[in-house]
Amino acid sequence: MAEYNLFITNTTRTKVPVLPFATLKEAVLGKEYELSLVFVGEAKIKELNLAYRDKDMPTDILSFTLSDTSGEIFICPSQAEKKSTEFDRDSNNFLQFLFIHGMFHLKGMEHGSTMEKAEKKIREKFDL
Repeated sequence: MAEYNLFITNTTRTKVPVLPFATLKEAVLGKEYELSLVFVGEAKIKELNLAYRDKDMPTDILSFTLSDTSGEIFICPSQAEKKSTEFDRDSNNFLQFLFIHGMFHLKGMEHGSTMEKAEKKIREKFDL
């Protein structure tokens, strides 16, 4: 998927569903932004969460800005599956929801009403 400057890696034993990650990425970050999306297990996401956020527990998603035009998103599918029920979403819908959320963090947004409005606009565009 290099034509969209999106590079997807799955380091888990879980099969990652085919979802419109490239289309979502283009809608939020644009074509030129280089994004690495990595699916990891609970041990790896916990390690990253501890190293970068000082939280010694697994999480569902982490976003890292590398430059103004590149970043990385790590998603833990097993954690996302657990959290999907809290948001009353099926797992595929929630993965897309998380991906959108992570990309807005890469754009420099923090949790709050501005970020929620921007996310909602994209979710509505893609019927999520």
